[in-house]
Amino acid sequence: MPDADHRPERIRLVIADDQALVRGALAALLDLESDLEVVGVAADGEQAVQTVTRLRPDVCLMDIQMPDVDGIEATRRVRAAHDGTRVLIVTTFARPGYLRSALDAGASGFVVKDTPAEQLAEAVRRVHAGLRVLDPALVEQSLFDGASPLSEREQQVLRLAADGRSAGAIASEVFLSAGTVRNHLSSAIGKTGAANRAQAVRIAQDKGWI
Repeated sequence: MPDADHRPERIRLVIADDQALVRGALAALLDLESDLEVVGVAADGEQAVQTVTRLRPDVCLMDIQMPDVDGIEATRRVRAAHDGTRVLIVTTFARPGYLRSALDAGASGFVVKDTPAEQLAEAVRRVHAGLRVLDPALVEQSLFDGASPLSEREQQVLRLAADGRSAGAIASEVFLSAGTVRNHLSSAIGKTGAANRAQAVRIAQDKGWI
């Protein structure tokens, strides 16, 4: 006779988000599901990697914009550290460039934070089962927008230019000459179709290229 206390093994989750309110809300919602269990949380990408390494959950729900180590890089590190953990990106920023970067980093799914609770729970189950779950509207937009035209170095200098740093200040940080930095910025401006550096930064951010 089967044990009356026996229950199917639950899917173990880690939630990584830099906003405590969001972490708590996601944990509370998902813990209501009988087959899901939140076993850990993290406030940034570095903590996410450490928590996954320690707890080895089935699925990590990962935000993108977090301090220090962002969700894309954390996804890459999580997958390298423990490929048994699937990563589901859950973000406010539905940008085509982020979708492509997340998939390249090894994420199994990409949904936005206003996804209804029951759909989010189902996305977790599908990712755990080895399936891919992607926001359909974002996939369509990604197909139209195409991949980022920016090189890695152009992305790097645009990120640094986002807070108003001069070419000289950027140059000292990336160990290039100021002239080379200006060339990369000029190239990035041309590739984004922008009129100036500030507009190039905004376009690249809006598309999720930086």
